[in-house]
Amino acid sequence: MTDSRTQNRRLVRETVMQALYAHEIAKDSPEHVMNTVLQELKEAGTDYDFACSLFLKTVTHQSAVDALIKTRAEHWEFYRIALLDKILLRMAVCELLHFPDIPPKVSINEAIEIAKDFSTDGSSTFINGVLDAILIDLKKNGSLAKSGRGLVESSKPKPKHAAR
Repeated sequence: MTDSRTQNRRLVRETVMQALYAHEIAKDSPEHVMNTVLQELKEAGTDYDFACSLFLKTVTHQSAVDALIKTRAEHWEFYRIALLDKILLRMAVCELLHFPDIPPKVSINEAIEIAKDFSTDGSSTFINGVLDAILIDLKKNGSLAKSGRGLVESSKPKPKHAAR
């Protein structure tokens, strides 16, 4: 069951993907892209602040995020990865690293679902594999700054019920 906030966030992520694509292709300044592509979200009153934050963090941290993606995109030359797949990977990794209030599963699932709608047939599987591997690495090296209920899996074993 999807609520309106979930649908709004999907729309925001799709619009940020379009903004990142426009930025990549046209090489316009981030400010220009935000004032054009993201403007429709502001006018609609749809989570404009989140959109701007996700867009700017993805652009700002692109080099570091790309380096992380390259370590996990095994058997792929980075330049051969479809541009939309790169953009979705960048967005999701930025959410994992820089948005402590968004559960990792949400970031990964959103990237997968958007890939199903906008990219190639194999993109969702590829994105899922790369993001799962990155998430495991971030957990292992302590770089995943998530806290709160539902944001990280507990490392404690589940309690066993006593036998009767």
